Amino acid sequence: MAQWQRARRRNAATAARRGNSLQRKLAIATAVGGLCTLVLAALVIARSFGTFMAARQNLHDISAYRGVLDAANVLSAERGPANSVLGEPPLADSAARARLRAMRALSDAALQRLAAPPAPPFGLHSHHLPALMVERVRERLQRARAEIDQLAARPLAERDMDAIRHAIESMFNVVDMLQPAIAWQVRELSACHEGLAAAALTGKMLGDLREYGGRIASQIMAPVAARQPMPVQSLVDATRSRGRLLELWQLAGPAYNMFGDSPALDHAYADTNHQFFGQGMAMIDSLVAQGRASGHYSMTPEELTNRYVRTLEPLERLRRVFLDEVVAHFAATRAQALRELAAACGATALILAVLGYILVFAQRSVFLPLLRARDEVIGLAEERGHPDYAAPPAMAPRMAPRATELRPLFDAIDILRRKLRERASLTAQLEHQARTDSLTGLLNRRALELVAARYPAQHSASLVLIDVVRFKQINDRHGHAAGDEVLREVATLMRALVPPESVLARFGGEEFALLLPHGRPGEAAAQAEALRAALARAPVRMPGGKSLQVTASFGVAIGHGGARHWQQLFAAADAAMYRAKAEGRNCVREAQCNEEAPAA
Repeated sequence: MAQWQRARRRNAATAARRGNSLQRKLAIATAVGGLCTLVLAALVIARSFGTFMAARQNLHDISAYRGVLDAANVLSAERGPANSVLGEPPLADSAARARLRAMRALSDAALQRLAAPPAPPFGLHSHHLPALMVERVRERLQRARAEIDQLAARPLAERDMDAIRHAIESMFNVVDMLQPAIAWQVRELSACHEGLAAAALTGKMLGDLREYGGRIASQIMAPVAARQPMPVQSLVDATRSRGRLLELWQLAGPAYNMFGDSPALDHAYADTNHQFFGQGMAMIDSLVAQGRASGHYSMTPEELTNRYVRTLEPLERLRRVFLDEVVAHFAATRAQALRELAAACGATALILAVLGYILVFAQRSVFLPLLRARDEVIGLAEERGHPDYAAPPAMAPRMAPRATELRPLFDAIDILRRKLRERASLTAQLEHQARTDSLTGLLNRRALELVAARYPAQHSASLVLIDVVRFKQINDRHGHAAGDEVLREVATLMRALVPPESVLARFGGEEFALLLPHGRPGEAAAQAEALRAALARAPVRMPGGKSLQVTASFGVAIGHGGARHWQQLFAAADAAMYRAKAEGRNCVREAQCNEEAPAA
């Protein structure tokens, strides 16, 4: 009794160790599964986070680039009131001088923003313009303003046309000095993200439209202010600016719909086409015509500025609306990236929660119950193995109810065994159908090739190819049903005549093949001749009582068996069959396996 108890304790300890080992393996598997899930989730989240950060950076970059374009537009707009001041007497409190002071304040503020931009948001970087570029623009602007102020302080009679044109050109140089900064910014944005290049270049072209639109009026402002005829240089400059305007308009036009349809852009485009390229350019052309004829102009410089600036407003609105669309596009891209990041994080959290629930459920509801069931089975086995245990005679019949919980398992095994038998039967039927020609009941070409491949390579074999003579004419004259009946009758006749150890197959169409497991010279040809003669003297009975005389051409070849020699054997038999067809049909021709097949 003590020995049995010690053995039971040893078995219990062993079972406990095994149970703990299984639990450790389950815990390790759970940890590995969770770690792999975390790694995959981290990769997905990292990709989504990278896309979101790239979208944030693009939005920040295009917004900063818009600030550079706005600064160029403000510097260009400063020329308007400056031109008006050059064409009026030196009055300190005129409306033109008030507008000039306001525009100069705007220009100084824009340059200050370029020189000292705000710090970028967390996680982003800025493409700050080099300080030297901004400082050069500021110095050139101060010199141009000083020149304009000195000239505007003189009486009108002392302002000659060359001095006025030089002062106006000095303002041109200020905007030209900012162009390298804009080009530098475009290169930086294009290198940072290729999707920014098209928007940056288009925004620059629209800004250049506003610049050259104001420049063409400034180029004829000097003779208008001096009340002198239009010099040749002003005409050349105005013509060059006009050509540049039309070129920019053609280049920038197709880029409006780069982010889809926009009614606001379409409206701004139509206004620009009507007001600036219609009314504004007509105004310039009229003044140019007046200047070429005489020095008598229909407008003063201030009137020209006030009326012409209104036609420039659609150009500025077009640039502004386009940049609004660009910023809105990148803002939408950032929002979409943020939603995708949130979705990735939510899906990851959900997957981890589900995985954790599954693992906990599996451990508590599957593995632990199975371990407890195993322990109970071992305990029952140990009690059954006690030397003093003796089951009463009536106990044996009652053992079956104790296995009731396992009966569904064995029932399932019986069902599985029956299903496997059914599957094997169905598989055999499908294999038979795959190997058999449905019309004649013979093997098909694939089955024949499989049989031939199993032949030992060292053994010889004979192959007879059979082609029904003029089978196409039978189909054409009597119909395909008659052709099918002919093939069935030919197959039945040959099946009755070939040896049992041979393999008869329908090779395709009206062709049959007979594989003989020997390579005795003359025997395969004799068998083929017997088949040919039997076909020739046995007319095929059709369902309507009509009979057809059917003959065939036979090609015989002898060679080695096995998959390696099959193509050579087939080529020789095929060549012999073609020779039989070429030499009158309804005959038998024999070839060696080195005979090559004729070209099709």
